[in-house]
Amino acid sequence: MRRTIAGYYGGVAEHDDFASITESAPLIAELRERIARDGSMPFRDFMEAALYHPRYGYYSTNSGLMGRGGDYVTSPQVHPVFGALVAKQLLELWELMSRPSRFDIVEQGGGTGLLARDILRWSAREPAFAAAIRYQMIELSAALRTAQQRTLAEAELGQGRVEWIDALPSGITGCVLSNELLDAFPVHRIVRDGERWREVFVTWRDGRFADDLLPLSDDALRSYFDHLGVLPGDGALAEVNLAAPRWMAEAARSLERGYILTLDYGYEAAQLYAPWRRDGTLLCFYHQSASSDPYQRVGKQDITSSVDFTTLRQAGEGAGLRTVGTTDQSAFLVRLGIADAVAAVAGAAGAQMEEYFARRRVVMDLIDPARLGRVKVLLQAKDVPETQPRGFIDD
Repeated sequence: MRRTIAGYYGGVAEHDDFASITESAPLIAELRERIARDGSMPFRDFMEAALYHPRYGYYSTNSGLMGRGGDYVTSPQVHPVFGALVAKQLLELWELMSRPSRFDIVEQGGGTGLLARDILRWSAREPAFAAAIRYQMIELSAALRTAQQRTLAEAELGQGRVEWIDALPSGITGCVLSNELLDAFPVHRIVRDGERWREVFVTWRDGRFADDLLPLSDDALRSYFDHLGVLPGDGALAEVNLAAPRWMAEAARSLERGYILTLDYGYEAAQLYAPWRRDGTLLCFYHQSASSDPYQRVGKQDITSSVDFTTLRQAGEGAGLRTVGTTDQSAFLVRLGIADAVAAVAGAAGAQMEEYFARRRVVMDLIDPARLGRVKVLLQAKDVPETQPRGFIDD
């Protein structure tokens, strides 16, 4: 799930009585018409429309939604040192592959392009590596694709350095990269009552969208837990992200040789579906406030849920990948040398004492275990040496 500035310091927004002002009226009308025609829809379909509707969805209409002035903050928005350290890890992966003349970096869900910018900037200090990089970005949102192109153009990096594509290509030699992509995939919401399973559908009631518990819409939801050998708590609400393992399997098939590096909020299945977790992990973000109500600000707020890394890892392995390691962002960045980077950033020439501590505090957000440091990092590989990269070497 996303982090917001408000979320760093506590506090979850209550229902906004004026939410209708910030909702997408055309999207609401379209969804209401669908419900009136076809009956209640699975929550997964509602979430997909709210986020990805081609005209009215959140990601289709919002390009300035990230960063300290937007709805939430991701690691690339905190400081360029994050992208520099990811680039440092990518350099090592390239070297472990015996420095191929072509090294694909395929990034999906690249936000406003800051991570790509910072990877390419840092890579310039290693000319052979920079020359090998073929950077491709998968972005279906026209608004975000425009933002990415603007970010890279302003850094004089876009022209001829980055290609925008619509889907994972075949024959990738290099690395498939994603940062906070999978937690925004549409999810099913289910409730288990002993042997009885119900799914959250969305209906229209009393002037707003509301939950409607109905039989499961997809048999894969029950088999998902049968395969895991883990069940959510009796009576607990839980999310199931069927799209995430499918994406991993597709990425594995697209990868001819190299790695898949995934950074996202999530847990192992035993933690994600622990009996004490009664209300799932779904959260919504709007103007630096967090809410658990997906039915307000429809089309104008982000909606996320934590990723099941057990299933994600198993999906990759089932598609022919070898799991290199799983860690958290804090440990990943520490192993890659963030302490030296913090010192360099904070002690830059001309910095006053107040500026020194301000810079240090900003960069430290990346490894704070209560903030961005808890993002999980998964590395899987195909047809590469079994050497452990630096970011995944146990201390």
